[in-house]
Amino acid sequence: MRRLFPVTDTTVDPADREWDLAELAEAYAYPEPGPGEPVAWLRANMVSTLDGAAQHDGKSQPISNATDMRIFGTLRALADVVLVGAETVRQEGYRPARVRTEFAARREAAGQAPAPAIAVVSAGLDLDFSLPLFTSPVVPTLLLTGAAAARDRVAAAEKAGARVVVAGDGVGVEPARAVRALAELGHTRLLTEGGPRLLGQLVAAGVLDELCLTVSPMLTAGGAQRIAGGPSVAVPQRFELASLLEEAGFLFSRYRRS
Repeated sequence: MRRLFPVTDTTVDPADREWDLAELAEAYAYPEPGPGEPVAWLRANMVSTLDGAAQHDGKSQPISNATDMRIFGTLRALADVVLVGAETVRQEGYRPARVRTEFAARREAAGQAPAPAIAVVSAGLDLDFSLPLFTSPVVPTLLLTGAAAARDRVAAAEKAGARVVVAGDGVGVEPARAVRALAELGHTRLLTEGGPRLLGQLVAAGVLDELCLTVSPMLTAGGAQRIAGGPSVAVPQRFELASLLEEAGFLFSRYRRS
């Protein structure tokens, strides 16, 4: 892997080599909030092909590679909580985040739990609560839903061990309220892995602070979803390039809100 941006005398590495996990953790460290800035920081991690597909046959794995997965694991290891949509949980077979011994000291020093919590955004709570995500996580799984969610499904989730967090007055979840609710629980380093519908909602609500986007050197054609779906925003939101890494034709970019 090599750094393409930012380019300075100290950051240019002429060798195309594999970065260790400590280097990746430094490259993707969460920013420290300045005076008057929001405490919570929400970043997204997504992968896209050259022609804009976020999935192939309904999953992101076919357009990823080993380095993308190492960055995926690093971003999880840095986060307090991983925010994910219910459809992605169903499609990708989500499991609890595991404890990574390589990051144990870093997480302890930052006052974090041994592993990030998974926070599932769901209006209908149409989920299989017998899955390990709910029955055997290191940190209890959170379910973000609306105040009008079906009582029997809330009860089923809580019986399975999940913690239900109300983040909307109706059936659905309000993105800004979800971010606030997670911050109130002490989760300020936020990561979302989509899917596209959830990311589109976060973008439309103006709560996304950073996008970590892997551009895969593949073409798929077809009708696969983009990384963000749903209605378009009235005015395109401008983000600035923070860093760009490259390996084997894959580009690993970080963009921050302007």
